[in-house]
Amino acid sequence: MDFPNVSDTLKIAFAQLNPTVGATAANSATALAAHATAATAGADLIVYPELFISGYPPEDLVLKPAFVAECCEALESLMPATKEGAPAMLIGLPWAEDGKLYNAVALVEDGEVKTLRYKYDLPNYGVFDERRVFDQGPMPGPISFKGVRIGVPICEDIWTDEVTECLAETGAEILLVPNGSPYESDKQDVRLNLVVARVTETGLPLAYLNQVGGQDELVFDGASFALNADRTPAFQQPAFVEDIIVTDWTRSDDGWRCQPQPLAQVEDRHASIWRACVLGLKDYVEKNRFPGVVMGLSGGIDSAVVAAMAVDALGPERVHCVMLPYRYTSEDSLADARACADALGVRYDIVPIAEPVEGFEAALAGMFKGTEPGITEENLQSRARGTILMAISNKFGSMVLTTGNKSEMSVGYATLYGDMNGGFNPIKDVYKSDVYALARFRNQQYPDGMLGPHARLIPENIITKAPTAELRENQTDQDSLPEYDILDDILNGLVEKERSVDELVARGHDAATVERIQHLLYIAEYKRRQAAPGVKTTSKSFGRDRRYPITNGFRDKAGQGGR
Repeated sequence: MDFPNVSDTLKIAFAQLNPTVGATAANSATALAAHATAATAGADLIVYPELFISGYPPEDLVLKPAFVAECCEALESLMPATKEGAPAMLIGLPWAEDGKLYNAVALVEDGEVKTLRYKYDLPNYGVFDERRVFDQGPMPGPISFKGVRIGVPICEDIWTDEVTECLAETGAEILLVPNGSPYESDKQDVRLNLVVARVTETGLPLAYLNQVGGQDELVFDGASFALNADRTPAFQQPAFVEDIIVTDWTRSDDGWRCQPQPLAQVEDRHASIWRACVLGLKDYVEKNRFPGVVMGLSGGIDSAVVAAMAVDALGPERVHCVMLPYRYTSEDSLADARACADALGVRYDIVPIAEPVEGFEAALAGMFKGTEPGITEENLQSRARGTILMAISNKFGSMVLTTGNKSEMSVGYATLYGDMNGGFNPIKDVYKSDVYALARFRNQQYPDGMLGPHARLIPENIITKAPTAELRENQTDQDSLPEYDILDDILNGLVEKERSVDELVARGHDAATVERIQHLLYIAEYKRRQAAPGVKTTSKSFGRDRRYPITNGFRDKAGQGGR
């Protein structure tokens, strides 16, 4: 194959940006603004994340021909920007051809689409179901840009060695990889190890460009980076923020090399979880055009952490906290909620719920006559609170935040149409033990880009007191559940690792306790199907990652050997 006008230098811009699914005009405008930045810096080429024009993941939107046509029209609107020596674009969109639909990347140069490459390896696990909506592309060869043979594997194409091996064998000199890779805790280490493997196998430098931003339950953390052929880092972009970097590449006898750029620090586990939850909440509110959020502030750890995340995401002026006390609400809880609201600087109201709860009880008194009060009456309190918060939302337009953590959602320690009411839950995929760790983290550190006060936001008493739903006298969570460090280890085994009861018993857990938690996990599935969406932070978030049947007769038992 002949590649004329070979260049020995390239200036490539990597645009780590935040698209909105379906907003093709807005995404195109963002692409043009980034292109202008790249042009000012003298770039030859600008690379965008996977399916940038449509936003990722577009899911079943791409089954609408009108949407695919709109994406193509948006691409056409970008073409003139690449004329007269301006930077070329490597940009993704859904592409229909010969009755098939591809996850595609287009090279736009000199005002026209020079070539297209299609995603070969379509993921069909966890949160991904691309095989439902896209057709598999052919095994790709390199594209020619200024005489340089560039391989463009798309996201999943580098998770095995098949595509990159083909690109190397067909003459690729550089690998540029557009991605839509969702965040989960510790995933950056997985990506780095993956890229090291591909670089080692091919002997080629590889740039991994990831999108950033929230899309429903998914958060994309960016954290784009590149490794040279000797596996040394060439650049590292920051996580959780938009960023454009312009890089210089040179050819030598040893191949192409990206000149080193500053390496942004990627946050540790709890810092990254905090930032993921904040960004996911912020984009859910902003992209769905809610004016703000309203939530119950109980004086407990979960609501305090969610309130702090909301303030960091939206600013205090857009967060409305409401204390909804009843006869079992302690003076400590009232004081702690007030102190938390004051530290956050939010609007804070108190709406007692005695009258509505007692009204429900009076309405049901005849039917309930002769029965003992119990969980039904406790849940009336939660449902009264949920109804009041929804009424405030309906009246003023703010979205209700729910505050249940993953430990509670796992075992059904939540009330349908009560504390589960709401539009979004930033800690839905965060275990209770991590909620405590996040509270301590935010009290000790002020992450970049937060809109909340640079101060301790969560009163110490909220962190140190025994957790309780306060639905009856002297209630604590541990009346119904194991200690959270024990519960979370069991749940991590059952949910994240799919371990058997015997394996968890071998870890030191009581067999009866493990079997009981497993039972609670299975019977709570119907509740989780009705829960608000929330940020994915673990490898097995409920809903998109873990799809268990509601009707389920299976129970693993100790002594069965995990059969």
